Amino acid sequence: MEKIGKETRSKIMACIRSKHTKPELLFRKLLRQHGIKYKLHYGKEKIDIAIPGKKLAIFIDGCFWHMCPKHGHIPKSNKKYWIPKLKKNLIRAKDKDKRLLDAGWKIVHIWEHELSNSTVCTKKIKKMRH
Repeated sequence: MEKIGKETRSKIMACIRSKHTKPELLFRKLLRQHGIKYKLHYGKEKIDIAIPGKKLAIFIDGCFWHMCPKHGHIPKSNKKYWIPKLKKNLIRAKDKDKRLLDAGWKIVHIWEHELSNSTVCTKKIKKMRH
């Protein structure tokens, strides 16, 4: 395995988007097609997609970064780095969900892989409207 320095690793990680990702853009397009208005990266909690009038928080979760039960995996190399990092992502997301629920928000999580099935997404969008 090729070892890279901290500075190089930092540059690589800095290139990974947290906003306006392809899955997020795809879901936003579906919302627009259904005439649903939303706000991006909303409030103190930085909700991916928010519908403030309904107090609805939508998060688009990447299968790798949020350890999807179907597609999530732990890299074979550098496990001492990746295992704590991925676990922290889960803890941070659960804490954020709890804070939002305590504030009266409804929360919807959409897995990155669900976006390939427009039927699943459309059903979730229809549930959001009610």
